[in-house]
Amino acid sequence: MSGDQTFATRLLAWFDGHGRKDLPWQHPRSPYRVWLSEVMLQQTQVQVVVPYFERFVAALPDVRALAAADPDDVLALWSGLGYYARARNLQAAAKLCVAQHDGDLPRDLDALVALPGIGRSTAGAILAQAWGDRFPILDGNVKRVLARYHGIEAWPGAPATQKALWLHADRHLPHARLADYVQAQMDLGATLCRRHDPACGRCPLNTDCVAQQTGRTALLPARKPGKPLPERSAFVLLAMDEHARILMQRRPPTGIWPGLWSLPQAEDDDAARDWFKAHLHGDYDASEALVAIAHAFTHYRVTLQPLRWSRIAARTRVEDNTDLRWVDRHQLVSLGIPAPIRTLLEAQ
Repeated sequence: MSGDQTFATRLLAWFDGHGRKDLPWQHPRSPYRVWLSEVMLQQTQVQVVVPYFERFVAALPDVRALAAADPDDVLALWSGLGYYARARNLQAAAKLCVAQHDGDLPRDLDALVALPGIGRSTAGAILAQAWGDRFPILDGNVKRVLARYHGIEAWPGAPATQKALWLHADRHLPHARLADYVQAQMDLGATLCRRHDPACGRCPLNTDCVAQQTGRTALLPARKPGKPLPERSAFVLLAMDEHARILMQRRPPTGIWPGLWSLPQAEDDDAARDWFKAHLHGDYDASEALVAIAHAFTHYRVTLQPLRWSRIAARTRVEDNTDLRWVDRHQLVSLGIPAPIRTLLEAQ
């Protein structure tokens, strides 16, 4: 048996005894359900994803349902998972599947990668798990496992390192049980080969792992060369009318939280005052400053300062279904709202 097959054989044997086999997207396992789970699992842990996945497929059970859904409903189902471009790309890809692939995901690597939000690793995961096709994956967990196993020093995100990792991922592929093998790789990285405090003593690959054998587990894979994240700040305006409805505004299609419903936002106090005067009756200076909200995005951090007014009126009538609306509290659950803003509103 070759060393490459030994890698897969040992990993599958470990999976049989310790792998996760009761995840909702595994029963039943379909291209749509696999695709949805893979996108949700990007940047998000399994235990967080499970209830979101179950709600999403209950509301939108297949590609055609997702393609035909109201975008606000899609974002509401996604609300709290973050990285909302994933939800918009899901629906855009579903529309293309209806238009170009008869309402199904294509069973072809290049055609999958051509869809919005699907990269090579996600496409490989769909093909391997939904159809048992022999394609590798290279998500964050797999990169960490392979970098340690092969003793790769460089940061996994560097192009040359990515190329080397893809070669290893392809070389280790078994000839059968591809769906189990994909899950086994992800499970090993999530449960044993963790970034911090890895459980090397229980790892089925430890006898050949270069990082383990050379005492470099804590050093591999190398971290991304870092630089301080820029700091930004903004004001958010929490205005409530005499019925305790909250004035919500749809975010622009670009920038932070694009397309979601949030509180009106301004870059500084002067801009907040101008927005207030243009849209609301009352005394701007009568606002109550709430506890500031710190939130980190991929490329910067932002501190949001909420200002609250109660029993206030709009200068002009605000109609439903525009980008500015009064919302009853019970309606908030049906809107796609950024997680930190939803937390703020739930505390009021």
